[in-house]
Amino acid sequence: MAVTRVLPHFLRAAGPFQVHTRTTLRDCLCKHATGKLCYTSAFILQQKRCVSLETTVSPHIADLTDKENRLLTRLYHGLIGGQRAALAESITLVETQHPRKKELAQVLLQRVLAYRQEQERLNEGKPVAFRVGLSGPPGAGKSTFIEVIGKMLTGRGHKVSVLAVDPSSCTTGGSLMGDKTRMTELSRDMNAYIRPSPTSGTLGGVTRTTNEAIVLCEGAGYDIVLVETVGVGQSEFAVADMVDMFVLLIPPAGGDELQGIKRGIIEMADFVVVTKSDGDLIVPARRIQAEYTSALKLLRKKSKIWKPKVVSVSSQTGQGVSELWDTVLQFRDAMLSSGELRVRRQTQQKVWLWNLIQENALRHFEQHPAVCAELPELERRVTRGDISPGLAADLLLKAFTSTP
Repeated sequence: MAVTRVLPHFLRAAGPFQVHTRTTLRDCLCKHATGKLCYTSAFILQQKRCVSLETTVSPHIADLTDKENRLLTRLYHGLIGGQRAALAESITLVETQHPRKKELAQVLLQRVLAYRQEQERLNEGKPVAFRVGLSGPPGAGKSTFIEVIGKMLTGRGHKVSVLAVDPSSCTTGGSLMGDKTRMTELSRDMNAYIRPSPTSGTLGGVTRTTNEAIVLCEGAGYDIVLVETVGVGQSEFAVADMVDMFVLLIPPAGGDELQGIKRGIIEMADFVVVTKSDGDLIVPARRIQAEYTSALKLLRKKSKIWKPKVVSVSSQTGQGVSELWDTVLQFRDAMLSSGELRVRRQTQQKVWLWNLIQENALRHFEQHPAVCAELPELERRVTRGDISPGLAADLLLKAFTSTP
């Protein structure tokens, strides 16, 4: 695709940021030996502190219509202006499966990323928001806990966004969206934004667009982003790869917790919170707290400077909630001062890059003409037991790679 054809649209998409010259954008492109274009880093922070957008968004965007330009401009300005309606519409845009709208979503994301980068520069290089992931088994009281701590934070002047991922129906693809229903007080708070999303079959309860929704929430001025996920297990590693701090919530009197919850997710936790520590459950909560405190000493530490802590709280009485957040701030300050938070975010970006590459590669494989032609017959032969699934997979991969 000709560079000169793409440049005018991205120059318009740069919005309030100055793009010094068209040459600046052209210089962001490099040539492979094959002559194909490859795209370098997403942003360039110029010496004059002007952000230059690069053509890293979908190369399929060759022509933006006036209607699309108006849509992106309206969403962008509404988003950075803190309009919740614009944020909701923007998240809907990134969640869509429509090919053209997915491309428009990437244009919008690039603009928001550039805006966020400029805000971080003005904040002396520190992140503009703190991301916390929360996970735990059903019945752990995640939604109630989030409402209590969310109300406390908004009362302290923070803007809190909650990305609550609900399990989807295997039949209809929809979800109950019960989390927002439970958070009645927080949902009415104008300094809070709750976005329930169905998993849509995504393993681990984190949708593929959750990471992009976090970026949009930060662009809208929310300085605390809480990501609540479904269930607990090895697949919940996904949320740990997109947040600054991963919190595991567990209920007391839930049986043998150390056996019931996979060891892997405990190793990923920066903080373990025993919920419902009130009434008749105070004693079981203290027992579970002691068990997990001992267990964490035996596990390999995730961070060089932070030892995971175990606390007990009560969302009903508020006991321990304020102290818990003070500990969270200690974690944030320690990670920032050591530079570990920056390294963690950079590593997470690489992880999500490869996650998306794998997902898109699988989609291209499924849509490949040669694969579509051979797949039905190979599936029949596998179900009859004529050939093994491994051989069928090898044949499909051979057809995929040998056909241009």
